[in-house]
Order: sequence, then structure tokens, then C-alpha cells
Amino acid sequence: SMLRSADVATEKSVMEGVQRINPEIAAELRQKMFTFEDLVLLDARSMQRVLREFEGRDLALALKAAPPAVMEHVSGNLSTRAQAMLKDDIEVLGPVRRTQVEEARGRIVQIVRKLEETEEILVMRGGADELVV
Repeated sequence: SMLRSADVATEKSVMEGVQRINPEIAAELRQKMFTFEDLVLLDARSMQRVLREFEGRDLALALKAAPPAVMEHVSGNLSTRAQAMLKDDIEVLGPVRRTQVEEARGRIVQIVRKLEETEEILVMRGGADELVV
């Protein structure tokens, strides 16, 4: 819970330190934590719910230099028109500070954690209960 309330940079730094000291504990923590890169763990319905929470600029900032898998997953859950607008928003941003990107990613992660706590979305982690349809 302490890591969840920390800013993204602190969380990343702590996780890297734990990884160096004890990879098993780091893996266990990572499984219990949600990071920006974990957006790919959201099913389409959950991803679309998360996307409704954000303005174009915040999403564009967060996706600036994002891993391709994250970019594909987010884009894949947008309409063709929204995809084009997002691409334009990212290009219009031009160069931005890393801190701005990390802050935008942190806002997205906080929303995901809040929505998961209220059970509005489902994050599929390894070893989680399987879904009954």
C-alpha cells in the first residue's frame, strides 16, 4: 500500500532496488502492483472504461514513447476517429519532459487502481482467479 501511494518515479526506483536484492520478492510485488505497462493486462471492456476517464492531452502525454504493446492495446480500444486524433495529439505535443510523461502515466495508473478497487474493471494478473462466463 505504501508503494501504491508513492509517485511513479519512487515506485520505479524502489521496484528496481528490490529486483536487484531479491528478484522473487520483486516478482511478487509486481504481481500485486499495477504499472503503466500493465495496461496490456486489461480486457477490452476494462480498457474502454479506463479510457473514458481521460482527456486527449493526458493520454497523449502518457503514450509519448510508450512501449509498442501498450500503444497497440490502447489504440485497439479506440474508434478509428479517436485513434487518428490521439496520433495527431501525440505529434502536436513535440518534445516533452520525462517528468510530464511520468506524471500523466501516474494519473492513469491511479485511475486504474481506483476502478479496480471499486470492481468497475478487471485486471487479469498471472495466477488470478479464472473468469466464469
